[in-house]
Amino acid sequence: MTLSKSLYTKGIQCPKALWLKKVKSCVLTPPDEQAQAIFETGNIVGDLACQLFPDGKEVPYTTNYDEMMATTKEWVEDGVSNIYEATFSYEGILIMVDILKVEDDGVSIYEVKSSTEVKDIYLHDVSIQYYVLQNLGFSIKNASVVHINNEYVRGESLELDKLFKIVDVTSEVQSLQLNIPIILKEFETYLEDKVNEPDIDIGKHCNKPYECDAKNYCWKVQKQIPEYSIFNIFNLGSKKQVELYNQGIIDIEDIPADFDMTANQAQAVENYKSKANYIDKENIKAFLENLIYPIYHLDFETYQQAIPQYKGIKPFEQIPFQYSLHIEYEDGTLEHKEYLSKDSIDSRYELALKLFEDIPSDVTVLAYNMSFEKGVIKRLANLFPDLSSHLLAINENMQDLMTPFQKKWYVTPSMQGGYSIKYVLPALVPEFEKAYKELEGVQNGSQAMNTFANLSKLNKEEKQKMRTSLLEYCKLDTLAMVKVLESLKVIKT
Repeated sequence: MTLSKSLYTKGIQCPKALWLKKVKSCVLTPPDEQAQAIFETGNIVGDLACQLFPDGKEVPYTTNYDEMMATTKEWVEDGVSNIYEATFSYEGILIMVDILKVEDDGVSIYEVKSSTEVKDIYLHDVSIQYYVLQNLGFSIKNASVVHINNEYVRGESLELDKLFKIVDVTSEVQSLQLNIPIILKEFETYLEDKVNEPDIDIGKHCNKPYECDAKNYCWKVQKQIPEYSIFNIFNLGSKKQVELYNQGIIDIEDIPADFDMTANQAQAVENYKSKANYIDKENIKAFLENLIYPIYHLDFETYQQAIPQYKGIKPFEQIPFQYSLHIEYEDGTLEHKEYLSKDSIDSRYELALKLFEDIPSDVTVLAYNMSFEKGVIKRLANLFPDLSSHLLAINENMQDLMTPFQKKWYVTPSMQGGYSIKYVLPALVPEFEKAYKELEGVQNGSQAMNTFANLSKLNKEEKQKMRTSLLEYCKLDTLAMVKVLESLKVIKT
């Protein structure tokens, strides 16, 4: 049996996922753009963390792992104090230690993660490294996880000792050692059978700690779980969901009428079974009457930096780079305004100033899930005192278009129990679902974020093309809000 530490942690999450990766990888879902972006962020964070342990040497990566191990062995013997990507193998288990600190009285393990906390799965990651090194005869002084400190606010320059937290996990890792041989034997038993998949049912482990790349195969292909099922109404792994699933009930149609549910769950089940819309006209009417024309439909696009590049930013803070604004007048006339930052510069002040100019302080501003937009504006107000009172006034006048759907004043079976724009828009304005799919380059928020973050890597022609795509996408977001509001007005009458 050959395993890397990533395969070991995959098996910890689900042995079936490990088996599929090793034996039947063709059924796995390839990583999407967001997963690739997370992977690239991890590499950047890993490289930067090495600077916490200076005067080190990085083992050059090659598919010839014997060569990497030979280089590691040579450097350990030569007394290199810090070795990055130190590579070892024991009984088929291959590990690459992010940072191995070598001292006369032993070695220390440092596993670097781009997250903001120590997750349980990281302990298993470090524990298999500890296991290999211990069995190779190393004296291990301690084992630690190095992760991002999300409370850190960047000043004029980056302070690595404040950006990173180093958490000693030695005792937790040591407590896992006795169980590792048992786990490895279990994995070996599964992997010896190249024909029969492990008999492991779907469950919470399909999503935690990560969404499994075998989920689509296990759920859609094998179990044939429909798009809208008991898993949409009852939380995965909850007592009620488990009870239904154990009875063989997956389709909402099959939920017994006397099954114990909350009022919202019962309403969702009833709406689906009846195939009828539920519309609370009185509350919708009251919501609409609270909106004063002209209405400013606002949507931000943001991105994040694991390593803050600009003063006053925390790691993974939502940084606005774009907004779209559709101004709707009472006679139905629409006016559109927009802003898109230049790449590779801190344009937060310019964006805030443009927002200041585009939105008066005394008008109705409409957003979908306004807590996001209000959070962006509040951070800008805190950052720029000269614009603060006006920006905060915009926040005070903001209304949430999500409210009628979140409060279940408008429910259709096609919304599948959800109230995000992802469910509401196709239900009320079906032609817009097609409109997003017809966009070139950018069709959703994740793509917008990744596209902007990577603009600096493009040539002039490609960059201009993607900037146009970003503008068209964000413009469609606020136009979609206009159309959703239009549908609510029709209901009111």
